[in-house]
Amino acid sequence: MTAIPALVLLSGSVALGLLLGLEYLRRVRSKPAVIGFHLLFGAASVEVMAMLIRGTPDGGIAPTGWMLKAATGLLAFALLSGLVAPMVGRQSRATMNGALIVHVAAAASGVVLSLVWFVRAVQ
Repeated sequence: MTAIPALVLLSGSVALGLLLGLEYLRRVRSKPAVIGFHLLFGAASVEVMAMLIRGTPDGGIAPTGWMLKAATGLLAFALLSGLVAPMVGRQSRATMNGALIVHVAAAASGVVLSLVWFVRAVQ
């Protein structure tokens, strides 16, 4: 199915995000390469999902519906909130925690909706 690349990229971003979250909770400084790959995988997965909304690369139309559109919107918001979080979070650790909670909540909601859409599209 044509959604597999999006799910692979999204899975990579989720795995790296979990690693970054654990490092943040341990108060360990994250490696810039891990942050960069997390960002690249996340942006690439949003890009592929946006392309699926418009149609598949082979010219077919995937059954997108509201669920994929909502998932793509949530993941795009998570991408933007993840970019803004370090700028907002410089004020205090509590502010950074709040910014990361918004980022994680949007990303988790988008990932769950993406998985539900994929399972429904495969059937």
